[in-house]
Amino acid sequence: MRFFSAGRVAALVVAALLGAAPASPFAAPARADDLDAIRAAKTLRVGTEGTYAPFTFHDASGQLVGFDVEIGRKVAEQLGVTPQFLEGKWDGLIAGLDGKRYDVVINQVGITKERQAKFDFSEPYIRARAVLITRADRSDITSFADLKGRKAAQSLSSNFARLAEQSGAELVGTDGFDQSIQLVLTGRADATVNDSLSFLDFHKQKPNAPVKIAAEQADADASGIIMRKNNPALKAAIDKALEAIKADGSYAAIAQKYFGADVSK
Repeated sequence: MRFFSAGRVAALVVAALLGAAPASPFAAPARADDLDAIRAAKTLRVGTEGTYAPFTFHDASGQLVGFDVEIGRKVAEQLGVTPQFLEGKWDGLIAGLDGKRYDVVINQVGITKERQAKFDFSEPYIRARAVLITRADRSDITSFADLKGRKAAQSLSSNFARLAEQSGAELVGTDGFDQSIQLVLTGRADATVNDSLSFLDFHKQKPNAPVKIAAEQADADASGIIMRKNNPALKAAIDKALEAIKADGSYAAIAQKYFGADVSK
């Protein structure tokens, strides 16, 4: 745990005393909302990975594409500005908001209480839930409880591995979703617990692969567009933009393109 230095404490005390005094007519004006700067620059700076298919990645021609990229373009269009995508590693994206390198980050950022304490989020624009995936010809696994005593192919450090283990499965370690699916297809594992968006992407790419969703969790994890705190006008404008692209069919078209399904619920 970090603590304030003595100098920092003194500074805070002085600030508190000053804050208690009557406001000076020469006090600095309140900080402008980021939306003002975005519209003045006519540019929305979007932080994104560029290496996370199908959300944000480069196609065969090298162009930045993906579900999140197209959502970002549509949101910027609704704001009346041009999107500028700035790529970076996941670990540095949210920190880039603090450093004001980005105006927003659109990169499947999960909405958590910890993040909400420091940043603001738009309304959720995509949701994912844990699903249980088996071979299409399996009829003996229809719930998470049916994993008891069976082999589940999982990335061992993932939340999905913990869920499978809690359901009584014997874990078979893998490097990720693709390897997990292969073990299920070849019969070396009975199932894998993974996220619904990864499955939809896989099924979109390989519609004839003999796998299915045998069960899914009721609760879904939501992701939103993340921005700096205390920007009510920007948050309201982005929420309005998301509503608009859902109303005009743009969102549905993008979701169908990348997932073949509505991923907003």
